[in-house]
Amino acid sequence: MTHELSLPEQWLPLYGDILFRYGVSRVRDSDIAEDLVQETLLAALKAKDNYIGQSSEKTWLIGILKHKIIDYFRKTSRENLQELDELSVAAEELGNDSFFNQKGSWLTNLSTWSKPEQSFEQEEFLAILEQCIERLSPHMAQLFILREVEDMSSEEICDVLSISTLNNLWVMLSRIRGQLRLCLDKNWINQ
Repeated sequence: MTHELSLPEQWLPLYGDILFRYGVSRVRDSDIAEDLVQETLLAALKAKDNYIGQSSEKTWLIGILKHKIIDYFRKTSRENLQELDELSVAAEELGNDSFFNQKGSWLTNLSTWSKPEQSFEQEEFLAILEQCIERLSPHMAQLFILREVEDMSSEEICDVLSISTLNNLWVMLSRIRGQLRLCLDKNWINQ
């Protein structure tokens, strides 16, 4: 099935809200999301003659927005690479002693989490998870979003965020998950 493009002046009324919500959920800043949506619509306008109709118009626009978001992450990671290194050192100083026992098991009983798939569906949990993600540094939040929301491969994330080795990525992801675990423990499980 081949899809046809609507007129470019219809894209904003038809897809503006969807694109904006998608952008905000990824970059966590409404001003930046607005800019990215504008860049997406401009890029789509320039590329409309190359549209071959294999995907719906909405899917095509979201695909362009995904690339704009990745470009944004690349740009900000290059500008703030030193900050990311400083955060890694600070997180390393925190250590894992507060999370695990001597055998490597979690100190907190995970059975108190009940059924995670049910919790995830609850709006309250999602709101608390979003608050916990907002407490992360912007770069750590970007890394988490690329990995867990966008489902990017480790190699792609290292490329986008200019992380030198896969080992560094895995260490950062481990620390991010630990921070989110503490935050969820405090604000969701033990509320």
